[in-house]
Amino acid sequence: MWAKRLVDVLLSALGLVLLAPLLLAIALWIKLDSPGPVLFRQARVGRRGRLFSIHKFRTMRPDAPSLGPQITIGADPRVTRAGQVLRRSKLDELPQLWDVFRGAMSLVGPRPEVPRYVALYPVDIAELVLSVRPGITDLASIEYRDESRLLAEAADPEACYVEQVMPAKLALAARYVQTRSFSGDLTLLLRTVKAILS
Repeated sequence: MWAKRLVDVLLSALGLVLLAPLLLAIALWIKLDSPGPVLFRQARVGRRGRLFSIHKFRTMRPDAPSLGPQITIGADPRVTRAGQVLRRSKLDELPQLWDVFRGAMSLVGPRPEVPRYVALYPVDIAELVLSVRPGITDLASIEYRDESRLLAEAADPEACYVEQVMPAKLALAARYVQTRSFSGDLTLLLRTVKAILS
């Protein structure tokens, strides 16, 4: 939908300009808080199954991938002091405005997953969910805002994610793709802002 893409470009550009002072302040905070790069990049699966690099503010130690799973569980010791605040407030997601502006993502759409988990998607669901650009937010992002806490309560966090959380999030993503609309996207954006502020 060209109208959706136009809105994505305009709002992401506006967001990057207006939030520039905040982005710079967060970047400085990360550098002062712990050694390592400001941004975290990771391969995610995007539209039509194409890989792209997602951008977030770094919230973990640089060697975090070698110290634990790809999912974050509860009070993960790999998370930095600044990272705890950034994750809780979702400010770590702000660099994805660049991913939206460059066309790899949309403001609203199914959250992009790492290849390892996408390989587990049922074929029909994968075709549907990957037919649109992934988004910064969607219904699953709102419903599973405390996902790490939920996983921390599970006896086997990895199995809980693969067998319970991921299928539920996929069902919500599929429903979004089947019923998406401009008004629906606007509602999800407003709900996301409300969830963050609350």
